[in-house]
Amino acid sequence: MGTMETIFRAIADPTRRGILDQLAKGDESVMSLARGFEMSLPAVSQHLKILQKADLVIGQRKGRQIVYHLNAAPLRKVSRWVRPYERFWKSRLDALGDHLRRRHG
Repeated sequence: MGTMETIFRAIADPTRRGILDQLAKGDESVMSLARGFEMSLPAVSQHLKILQKADLVIGQRKGRQIVYHLNAAPLRKVSRWVRPYERFWKSRLDALGDHLRRRHG
């Protein structure tokens, strides 16, 4: 499984997050992904290599092409790391809601 640093580096790029979002809907080939992102095959392949290094996608040869699918398991590491910080967001959002209600109440 990819390290936290590798995973964060992989998901830091908006195109790679978009590829993950697309693969969450179903398996796709490089050609299909390239069409959806209006990118060249080599550019999509580079993004897929980075995602594979983080173990976020798995490629499987089917005939003459490679079909990729999402492997969301490494994202659990990120989720476990982020979870303790959620209480800070919630309390801040609750405070914002209280402030807005008082102000516009």
